[in-house]
Amino acid sequence: MKAQAQTRTATRRIIHDNPQDGAAAIIKTAVVKTDDAKAERGQVVQSLCRALSILTILGEADSPLSLTEIADLADLSPSTTHRLLTTLQYERYVRFDQSARGWVVGVQAYMTGTNFLKTRNLVDVARPRMRRLMEESSEIVNLAVEENGEAIYLARVGGPRVAQAAVPQAERTLLHCSAVGKALLAGMPETKVQAIVTQRGMHQFTRSTLSSLPALHRDLTLIRNRGYALDQEERVSGLRCIAAPIFDENARVMGALSVSGSTRRMEDARVLALGEMVKRAAAAVTMEIGGRIPG
Repeated sequence: MKAQAQTRTATRRIIHDNPQDGAAAIIKTAVVKTDDAKAERGQVVQSLCRALSILTILGEADSPLSLTEIADLADLSPSTTHRLLTTLQYERYVRFDQSARGWVVGVQAYMTGTNFLKTRNLVDVARPRMRRLMEESSEIVNLAVEENGEAIYLARVGGPRVAQAAVPQAERTLLHCSAVGKALLAGMPETKVQAIVTQRGMHQFTRSTLSSLPALHRDLTLIRNRGYALDQEERVSGLRCIAAPIFDENARVMGALSVSGSTRRMEDARVLALGEMVKRAAAAVTMEIGGRIPG
């Protein structure tokens, strides 16, 4: 029987921290094996792992699932699956939808998740990823959010002194002329982009600054397609930035992560590699904050 197998498989989301491990994929669904021998030695509680696996499967399903479907996805026997579902149902983590004749996530799972959303802190979650990105890129790393049509910097992790000297300190910036700002704009509805541009205007700081709405829309389309934004000396001459968005549980943009450096340090040949680094880091923060990447 499936439940007697030496190893068990379950669907998990894997975040690739090492660029050589993940190839082009940032996040993928993979199969993770749990060694039953470890459970028997007391390293993990096998029944708890199985129950949480079922809860994860239901949480990722688009519609109610039958007992057979859950058992197949969890790689468990129907009898074991039914026993675990009954226990989860008793604790209100799952419920059986009589009209759809299938199992769905219960109210207690929602309440537990809501408590996480109340206590999460973007800076606290992002800071370890920011340090790792700084070590990987040897550049300044920034975390920003949108507020009243501007990008507000919440945290900064410094790189080598030579990198810090090249990047001016700032507490806020306009959205149309910065990598973090354009990464935030790219995740917003068109109506909000229009409203922000109407409110803040599109002041031209350098010869490279985007100063028209059509040009901004073209850039935002590129950003959505490749997953990160570029600031090519658009706010400060000699400064280049690369940023990627962070999303919340509803796949709405809630922040942006960026690396900043001088054009001499961040040469054209490095842009693609740095863009992938920033994109991976932002995706990792998205997952750890309980968010969901659109698409």
